[in-house]
Amino acid sequence: MIEYLVLISCIFFIVFLIPTRFRHYAGILGWAGVVLYLFAEIPTYFAENNVLYPVLAVLSVPFFVVTARFLLAKEYRVMQLTTAAAVAFLIYAPFEFIPPLGDWLISVVVGQILWLLNALHYQTALVAWDMLQRNGFRIEIILACTGIQAIAIMLGVASAVPSTARQKILSFLLVVPTIYLLNIARNVAVVIAYTDQWFPYFPEIAGNGEYGYESFFWAHNVAAEGLALVLLIGIAYSLFQINPGLADFARDLFENYYREFRKLIGGTKKKPET
Repeated sequence: MIEYLVLISCIFFIVFLIPTRFRHYAGILGWAGVVLYLFAEIPTYFAENNVLYPVLAVLSVPFFVVTARFLLAKEYRVMQLTTAAAVAFLIYAPFEFIPPLGDWLISVVVGQILWLLNALHYQTALVAWDMLQRNGFRIEIILACTGIQAIAIMLGVASAVPSTARQKILSFLLVVPTIYLLNIARNVAVVIAYTDQWFPYFPEIAGNGEYGYESFFWAHNVAAEGLALVLLIGIAYSLFQINPGLADFARDLFENYYREFRKLIGGTKKKPET
């Protein structure tokens, strides 16, 4: 069911890219699918003691309300934002919905993680095509561990405003190799921290009943995700330097949403400005 929500969102975002009079409705439905997906995944997030994404799910509701109002008004910046989301889905969708392609990417990442671990003298075994084992602990590498989601999102951001061929090439070279290599390093660090049990702390909030999970929680759910967020902000800033139009777009978008959130909180019923 959850996978269907991703597929439905993808379809509506692709329809949004078709220049018709009703494309803004497809955009609204695409964003609705994203919000529903976040809420559908909440039980999984809680099972992993991950509080970041449940918080994002809650925050996505007012975001969706304001975004829908803007799209109904065909506000230019939010139309650009929805285009960026559609491009991100187009990049990500083949890896999600074409199993051989997604499995290929996972296997490549697994091989590189395994090579780097052994090169650093952290002897690790490959016990399945997508699973590593060290010190009796096993870690499964899934599509979310490949960095393809972050790559798709940042390439979508780069596509939000018009750019020259040079800017497109520089943006691609900044986003893809940087995120991919940093993601390999992130995975290696998480494997070492988990299998060497670096952080066996506060099992009452970090444990899930599985022996040793606390180290995985602190390494993956806290340190790695926090660092990844900082790095993505840094990459976004670098994209703004490559294409100053992106910085103007981000500033205008923030001002639009800030104004509308204040109206929403204040209970006013004014239509969004265009």
